[in-house]
Amino acid sequence: MPENGTSIGEETRLFEIVFPTNTNNNHMLFGGYALQLMDRLAFIVSSRYTRKNMLTVATEKVEFLNPVAEGELIELVAKIARVGRTSVTVDIDMFSEHLMTGDRKRCTTAQFVMVAVGDDGKPTAVPQPS
Repeated sequence: MPENGTSIGEETRLFEIVFPTNTNNNHMLFGGYALQLMDRLAFIVSSRYTRKNMLTVATEKVEFLNPVAEGELIELVAKIARVGRTSVTVDIDMFSEHLMTGDRKRCTTAQFVMVAVGDDGKPTAVPQPS
């Protein structure tokens, strides 16, 4: 495990309420906003793991499984899935929850590939799992 105390597979979570400004004309969450939140969480979890400046280099396997309605709570769950020489792959699942009923569903899933960059802007090595 890297000295920062984060192990591969450790979860990092982000919560948000779906407000009208983040929905389309059908009062459902914009897919682009969901991707923005996922990208933000991928940055957080990869930066905490590496303690380096991380940039998004790819998004893979994005699947919008269920729509998310205005007013629902969304929970994003991220895990470090793989560590390369200079990159980290983050798996993210997004769940929605109806606050009044507690009904919960998996809405979106994606993988983000993040690369560590040094002060010179070039890829740099990341801590390897033990």
